[in-house]
Amino acid sequence: MPQSAEKILDHELLFREPEYQQIFASKKAQFEFNHADVKVEEIRDWTKSKEYKDKNFAREALTVNPAKACQPLGAVFVANGFAKTLSFVHGSQGCVAYYRSHFSRHFKEPTSCVSSSMTEDAAVFGGLNNMIDGLANAYSLYKPEMIAVSTTCMAEVIGDDLDAFIKNSKQKGSVPEDFDVPFAHTPAFVGSHITGYDNALLGVLKHFWDGKAKTAPVLERVPDDSINFIGGFDGFVVGNMKEVKRIFDLFGVKVNILCDPSEVWNTPTDGEFRMYEGGTTKATVEAALNAKATIVFQEFCCEKTAKYIAEKGQQVVVLNAPVGVAGTDRFIMAISELTGKPVPAQIEKERGQLVDAMADSQAHLHGKKYALYGDPDQMLGYAEFILELGAEPAHVLATNGSEEWGKKVQALFDSTPYGKDCKVYPKRDLWHLRSLLHTEPVDFLIGNTYGKYLERDCGTPLIRAVFPIFDRHHYHRFPTWGYNGALWLLTMFLDEFFETLDANTIVPGKTDYSYDIIR
Repeated sequence: MPQSAEKILDHELLFREPEYQQIFASKKAQFEFNHADVKVEEIRDWTKSKEYKDKNFAREALTVNPAKACQPLGAVFVANGFAKTLSFVHGSQGCVAYYRSHFSRHFKEPTSCVSSSMTEDAAVFGGLNNMIDGLANAYSLYKPEMIAVSTTCMAEVIGDDLDAFIKNSKQKGSVPEDFDVPFAHTPAFVGSHITGYDNALLGVLKHFWDGKAKTAPVLERVPDDSINFIGGFDGFVVGNMKEVKRIFDLFGVKVNILCDPSEVWNTPTDGEFRMYEGGTTKATVEAALNAKATIVFQEFCCEKTAKYIAEKGQQVVVLNAPVGVAGTDRFIMAISELTGKPVPAQIEKERGQLVDAMADSQAHLHGKKYALYGDPDQMLGYAEFILELGAEPAHVLATNGSEEWGKKVQALFDSTPYGKDCKVYPKRDLWHLRSLLHTEPVDFLIGNTYGKYLERDCGTPLIRAVFPIFDRHHYHRFPTWGYNGALWLLTMFLDEFFETLDANTIVPGKTDYSYDIIR
């Protein structure tokens, strides 16, 4: 074999060696029993046709490669956003391994989360004993100050009652009676990760504001001048939360960040392992009830939470992942109007710098067509920014987007001539998007790591700007929100445009007439 101690080959080259190629050929010939290559190519070409696209869009009972994850993933995100809080998922160990690995692969940081390790017997008899033992072990081993409980499919199908199970566990001595264990039912077979985020954050707020599952007095609201901020499920939370805090600091506003996992996914390497780092404290959560208003950055990610906060008497401002000039303008003006403070000169300067950068580069991006997929609020923000650049978000798709979201995106399209040929696709998946890319091609694709298969299949260059991003490093450290976030996104769009242009003009003497030094 080609691998030896003196000759270590990376997998990129190892499997190109003759020995491996022979193994692959033998496996295909002797064991796979697949169709002839000519037939496979014939069917592949047919799936790129309009005829197939029409059949594809007519399906109703099947989802192929949805652009979403399940509810408990969002719940784990929320738990990591509170100080010294351990995420506890009532369900199977395999499910929790998926949540941990998903976040760890994206943020390149450990993600703490435990499981009640339900197996076949728990599926039949219920998971109460798993909860009793699991809470006791989690409390003793990892010494959290709060445990946030959520559920997976198994616990929801058999109907486990978290409120009753947690109270029983406390009676059995798993954790002290006054220990904080907020919970949320997050069935993975409905909704998506943003639904799980909403349910879990609502569970935390209700726990502290409504009397800790009827074991403590309900908090009384005493209004003050502070502002709450809720970011929603955000794969760029490390960079974005830092940018949001900076903006509030420039205004000189006291802000309560509700759910802030930015530090636990950005710990330093200094010889000390930090299972818990940063996050919103319990005191902050309780004080947040008294805030004058709450700014919610993701309307469709926080529907229940926003409604609950409004019912408590606060003014609630809902936005859609503000990106670009107009989106950030709405955020900045909301802070100014809520607090009565003028817009700081530094922020005005940054707005002008973004507009200048857009003007510098608009000739390259003007008229280019984009296909986008991801979470509904993020897609609204991105689509608006692309329109500001004079480009066209031709296909905007959100598997977890509602019809109401679709109408809001369509209204955005109708507000500008650049949107006249653009279309929105709620509740569609990446197999639908594949048909669109083949039959109504665009110049660029904006999505997550899974889009690289669409890039290979359809030849559409991919810009990675959606969670999760596994095959590139450190994107999450940069903001996408605010004027500075828009500048980073603009740079990403331009980099992919120039890389594609270079690739298309690289052949000496044939296409290199545009292989220029200056762009």
